[in-house]
Amino acid sequence: MIYITGDRHSRFYDVYKFCLKNKTTKDDVLIVLGDAGINYYASKMDYFLKKELKEYPITLFCIHGNHEERPENIKSYKTKIFHQGIVFYEEEYPNILFAKDGEIYEFNNNRVLVIGGAYSVDKSFRLKYGYNWYPSEQPSEEVKNKILKLIDNKNIDIVLAHTCPYKYIPVEMFIKGIDQSKVDNTTEIFLDKLEEKLNYKKWYCGHYHTDKVIDKIRFMFNDIIMFERRD
Repeated sequence: MIYITGDRHSRFYDVYKFCLKNKTTKDDVLIVLGDAGINYYASKMDYFLKKELKEYPITLFCIHGNHEERPENIKSYKTKIFHQGIVFYEEEYPNILFAKDGEIYEFNNNRVLVIGGAYSVDKSFRLKYGYNWYPSEQPSEEVKNKILKLIDNKNIDIVLAHTCPYKYIPVEMFIKGIDQSKVDNTTEIFLDKLEEKLNYKKWYCGHYHTDKVIDKIRFMFNDIIMFERRD
């Protein structure tokens, strides 16, 4: 079975309870829509969480968020093919996988495009007080251009992203005290352009810490649900 959920920020206890309740195995997959928090430190300090998750009876398929380092920037990660697309993994933790931006995967007979990353509205706070922040948090221009070329001759059923197209931003979830005029929305603006070019049936994203549906966009945070099927 394939399931999907939102940001975890290193807190996976609800996932563990879900696994026990549903009697999952490592043949089952849980898609995490960014900010898993597994590579938050990008060092040995991530060891304890990874060791814990290694014992979970499920395989994690994580999209890149904005509160973690990209696995391609961490030396211990290798690549392999998973559901017909490239993923990053560490040999010691074979059930913890990270999607590659711009890859197309196949889940439940759906062609699934992945595009992770977003801007951190708490960037200045994190830098000021010594919390981790990574300059690679947003997708590069190279990746965005690759995606726009890729979709010209590809049918995409579902998009998995960390954030949403600009037109769908849930403004009611804005953090109080943040000057929105200083927020970099270039990723969301790009996703607007991408969304207009796609004939898709579903778009899943996290980032905004809410569970709601707007048109074909599903925002996820606490919910853990079955992934879309195409029979």
